[in-house]
Amino acid sequence: MPLAQYDPADGLLLLTAGRSSYAVRLDPAARSPRLVHWGARITPEDARALPLANGPDDSFAGPWDATEELPVEAGPRYGPPAVTVRFADGGHLLDPALDGCTVHEEDGRTRAVVTLSDRRRPFAWELHYTVRPGSDVVERRVRYRHTGGPQDGPIVLTRWSSAQWTLPHLEDYRLSSVHGGWGTEGRLTRTPLPFGETTLTSRRGHTGHDAGPWAVLDDGSTGEDHGEAWTVQLATSGSWRMTVQRTADGRCAVTAGAGHEGVEQVLDPGESLLTPLSAAARTAGGFGAAGRAQHRWLREHVLPRPEEVRPVLYNSWEATGFEVTEDNQRALAERAAAMGVELFVVDDGWFGRRDDDRAGLGDWTPHHRRFPQGLRPLADHVHTLGMRFGLWVEPEMFNADSDLHRTHPDWTAHTPGPEPTPRRNQLMLDFTRDDVVDWATEVLSTTVRDNGVDFLKWDFNRSVTEGGGAPGAARSRYVHHAEGFHEVLDRLRSRFPDLRVESCAGGGGRVDAAVLRRTDQVWPSDNTDPVDRLAIQDGFTQVWPAAVMSSWVTDSPNFLTGRRTPLRFRFHAAMAGVLGVGGDLMKWSPEQLAEAADLVAAYKQVRHLVQHGDHHRLRRAAPGRSDAVAYVRADGGEAAVLVRRPDAGFHPAEPPLRVPGLRADAVFTVDAASPGSAGASPGPAGASLRLSGAALAAHGLPVELPPGEYRSALVWLRGNER
Repeated sequence: MPLAQYDPADGLLLLTAGRSSYAVRLDPAARSPRLVHWGARITPEDARALPLANGPDDSFAGPWDATEELPVEAGPRYGPPAVTVRFADGGHLLDPALDGCTVHEEDGRTRAVVTLSDRRRPFAWELHYTVRPGSDVVERRVRYRHTGGPQDGPIVLTRWSSAQWTLPHLEDYRLSSVHGGWGTEGRLTRTPLPFGETTLTSRRGHTGHDAGPWAVLDDGSTGEDHGEAWTVQLATSGSWRMTVQRTADGRCAVTAGAGHEGVEQVLDPGESLLTPLSAAARTAGGFGAAGRAQHRWLREHVLPRPEEVRPVLYNSWEATGFEVTEDNQRALAERAAAMGVELFVVDDGWFGRRDDDRAGLGDWTPHHRRFPQGLRPLADHVHTLGMRFGLWVEPEMFNADSDLHRTHPDWTAHTPGPEPTPRRNQLMLDFTRDDVVDWATEVLSTTVRDNGVDFLKWDFNRSVTEGGGAPGAARSRYVHHAEGFHEVLDRLRSRFPDLRVESCAGGGGRVDAAVLRRTDQVWPSDNTDPVDRLAIQDGFTQVWPAAVMSSWVTDSPNFLTGRRTPLRFRFHAAMAGVLGVGGDLMKWSPEQLAEAADLVAAYKQVRHLVQHGDHHRLRRAAPGRSDAVAYVRADGGEAAVLVRRPDAGFHPAEPPLRVPGLRADAVFTVDAASPGSAGASPGPAGASLRLSGAALAAHGLPVELPPGEYRSALVWLRGNER
C-alpha cells in the first residue's frame, strides 16, 4: 500500500504509518481538513465509507471541535484554536478556504501538503504530513505565509501551532506525562483526563524541568505490554504549549506548538514561518510499544550518529569543583584511563578568572594560573592515555564580572525598562542577535580547534526572565533564543564533524527532538542519587531512547540526598544509559577502583544492547519490589537485563522476569558470571542456565537477589540457534 494516497474526488488523504492508518478528509462544510480515522490499518475503501464525526450543533456548541487538523479562530469553533493572528487593521478572525492537497516522494519518505488560505485576507497556511517506510510515526508541521504586499502591513501570529492531533472517540481517556523540577525531573504520572482543557507548558524559554514536550493518551486500560496508545511530541527547545482538550460529548484532541500565551511572531509581506516538527504515533502493544516506536523513529530519522556506541566518560566536577588544575586533572585522567574510561571531561573552572560562579563566565580562554601553558598539554596527555578529551562550556551566559560583559554589556538579553535579572550570578547572552551567534560560533570553534577538543558538555543554568523581542513581536525571545542555540550547534557540527556534544540545562531542563537532532546525548538530571535516578530514567525513556541518556556513578553519600549506596548498585543504575563516572577517584580505595574497572568492563560487553536494543520494562519499582529492564537486540538474538532493588523490606520471592522480543527458536546462555553481577543468582544456586527464547518469554528469567538493601544484578543473555 502506498504511504500516502489522495483522492480529489472525495477529498480523502490516507496515510500509512507502520501498522496504522491516518485518514483525513478535506471537509467543504468546515472548509478544513478533519480526521476520519487514526488506528489500525484500514483500506482506502473503508476510509471512504467512514463518516466524519460531528459534535452537537446548537447555538452553544461547535460541531467541529476536537475533529479538525488545525482549527482556526473563526465561526462556531469553541475549542483551543491552533492558529490565531492579528492583522494590521486589528482584525483577528480567519475565513478559511480549502485550496487542495498534493503528495510528493522525496528522500525515501512521502510528504502530503494540504493548502488553505483566507478568502479575504493575505494569509495562507500549509499543513505538511510526512510518513516513512516502516515507521509508526506521522510527522507534522505548518508553514504560515503572508501573501500580501506592503499596503497590507505586517501580520502578527499570536499562536502558530504545529498540529492538532485528533484522537478516535474512546470510552474514556487517560493522560500520561512527566512533571518535576530541578533534581526531580521525569516523574511519570498517569491520570484520568478531565473535561475541558489541560495544558502542559513551559514559559521559561527552554523545554523545562517541570514538564516534557510530550504526552501519551489511552483509554485507561492500556498497560506496559497491552492496549493502544497515542503519543504526541513537539520538537522545540524554547517555550512551548501542549493543550489536551476533552469535550462534553467525549472527544479528545491535542494541540501542540511553540511559544506560550503572549508570545508573538511577526510576518512581513512575502515572509513565511515554518513551525517546529510535531511527531505522533498510534501503537498497539502497550506503553512499552509506544516508547519503542518513538525510540526507533529518533534513532533512524533524528539522531545525528545513531549507529555509534557512546563512550564511557569521566567528569571531574565532583572531584575538583572550581579548583581544577592541570596537575589534578592529569592525576584523575590516569586513574580514569586505568578504569577503562574512554572520554575525559574537564568541567567548570578551566577558563577566564573562574574561581567561583560569580566571575569569568563568558571568557573562554584557559585560566592562566590553573593552566599556565594552556589546555593543550592536558589534552595531549589525555589522548596519550587512549581517551578522548572533553570540556564543559556554557556559551549562552556570562557573568557581570567578565571581560566579555565589560566589552559588550549590550549583548545582555533584556527588555527595555527594568534591569536585567541575574540568576545563579549570571546573565543571559542575547542569542537572538546575529553578532552574538557569530561570536559564540567563533569562540567555540577556536576552543575546539586549539585545544584538541573531541567533546563539549554544553550547559544552560538559568531560565529566560526578560522575554523581549523584535518590534511588534512581544516576548519572542522565548522561542528565538533557542533558535540561536540551534544555529551555533549546526555551525559547529558542520565545521567539526568529529565533535560530539552533550546537552545539559541544569540537568534535564532542555530535552526535545530538536536538541537530539543536534547532539549525541543529554544529561537528564543533576540528581545522581541512584535510587532517584531509577524514577528519573523511567520517565525519560517513556519517549527518549537510552542511547542518549547520560548517567553517572558518583560518590556516596550522594551530594544532593545524602543517601549511602554501594558502588555496584550505583553502577547498575547508571548502566541503563550512557555510562559515566563522576566521583572523586583520588579518594577511591584500590579495591573500589578494581571493582569499578570490572563493572566498566561488564558495561562494555552489553552497551551495544543498552544503547541500540529494544527497551522493555519488565518490572517497575515499588516498595519491596525490584526494578527490571531489558534491552533486546533487534533480531532477538541477544539481550541484557538490569535488576535493581533499593529497599531491604521483607517480601516473598519475586516471580521470574518474562523477557519479550527474543527469538523463540534460539537457545540462550544465561550468564550467571557476568562481571558486576556478584551477589545475584540467575537460577538455583548460581547454576548456569540455558533457556530458549520461548521459555524466557513464557516462563521467565529467574533472578534471585540476596536479602538486604541496594541489591542489583546484570544478566547477559546470549543466543545460539538450536
